[in-house]
Amino acid sequence: MHIHFIIHESYEGPGAFRQWVKDKSFYQTSTRLYKEEQLPEQLNFDLLVVLGGPQSPLTTELDCAYFNVHREVRFISKCISEGKAIVGVCLGAQLIGEALGAKFEPSPHKEIGFFPITITAKGKENKMFNHFQSLEVVGHWHNDMPGLLPTSKVLAHSEGCPRQIVEYSDIVYGFQCHLEFTQDSVKDLVASAFDDTLVNDNQWVQETSEIMSFKTQSMNHLLYEFLDHIVIKIKKTL
Repeated sequence: MHIHFIIHESYEGPGAFRQWVKDKSFYQTSTRLYKEEQLPEQLNFDLLVVLGGPQSPLTTELDCAYFNVHREVRFISKCISEGKAIVGVCLGAQLIGEALGAKFEPSPHKEIGFFPITITAKGKENKMFNHFQSLEVVGHWHNDMPGLLPTSKVLAHSEGCPRQIVEYSDIVYGFQCHLEFTQDSVKDLVASAFDDTLVNDNQWVQETSEIMSFKTQSMNHLLYEFLDHIVIKIKKTL
């Protein structure tokens, strides 16, 4: 199994995805956009994982020289057309929506830290998520949320954001939340991207001490089992 990552920033990497790839002895490649690496010309991977970043679908190359949203959206659209399995996280989820014609929107609240998500009725019907409890505490670091199509299914929401997990198809999913955060990866994110002033009067932004002390293993295992399910679906198409 070949997993390809699109990585927007050095401090927002694959995290627990990488541990899952290692545990399964899968092959991995990546495009590190912050190093100005080019997206692959050949779609010779089985699963595309589009990670998060501080950018938005409105970010221009004047704002961020190595982020070309139109090029990346076209690439994701091509992958969808070719029947590739895709998992998008945060910005990645928003870009999947954009590739399908579903425009991202601002989230009602900024969320930074570890807060509960609630699995919806649609989520409970989806066997890919039958290992989730009705309420799970997971990672968050966002201002926006992915767009929806009439066919999209919202599988989880939170008090701060109504679109936490979105099913675009049975092999294309967007996670606004971050199940891939690990204690190590969060340290890099806090050091590079946290603004202490955000904590003031914002119930959905935690103190850095809370963020860095959270034990991520439980939510990481939620991600691992979801990925195991998507691999089963991929193998059925091979």
